[in-house]
Amino acid sequence: MKAFYFLISLLALASSVAFAYDPSPLQDFCVAINDTKTGVFVNGKFCKDSKLANADDFFFQGLGPGNTSNPLGSKVTPVAVNEILGLNTLGISLARIDFAPKGLNPPHTHPRGTEILVVLEGTLYVGFVTSNQDNNRLFTKVLNKGDVFVFPIGLIHFQLNVGYGEAVAIAGLSSQNPGVITIANAVFGSKPPISSEVLTKAFQVGENVIEYLQKQFWYNNS
Repeated sequence: MKAFYFLISLLALASSVAFAYDPSPLQDFCVAINDTKTGVFVNGKFCKDSKLANADDFFFQGLGPGNTSNPLGSKVTPVAVNEILGLNTLGISLARIDFAPKGLNPPHTHPRGTEILVVLEGTLYVGFVTSNQDNNRLFTKVLNKGDVFVFPIGLIHFQLNVGYGEAVAIAGLSSQNPGVITIANAVFGSKPPISSEVLTKAFQVGENVIEYLQKQFWYNNS
């Protein structure tokens, strides 16, 4: 009998641990509100009555070439929950990335998703940097047509076209809304700007360098 009660207690403990977690966030933040009458957002999107769903809710047409005529020479075309409403709650999305010769998808992170990238055309130099606790190690690889590489969730990563022609890749992401933070844009192009006192100390450069960088136009390729 003691063994029976011990087993029941163990199962109850395991059950409480299994359910004691928060769902992964599907946007940058969701501020709690006590007055539900003025609440305007949930974690994800509200759901359509499943009886009213149709094939168009799960369809996206024309994932064609993106316009790479920009300072970075790259274009990211996302297909996430905003493009396919049927992706809501399914935890996946993808993006097509087009590269002009020497085009760059600059250092960025996806705060809510791991990325797996496959090269369809061309040659890409790709890499990611680990966290501070792992001494910011750089992992890189040169990918050719048909090669696949994984960028773990939240880590800074990049892709550079090192071939002689255009390049194309498809990225799968483990979130319906993985988000993207382009490092240069966020640090030097934030609105309002981050204090130059903060950035000069952080980067150990003169204030004139920071002011120059903050005056640049930081292009968003997605």
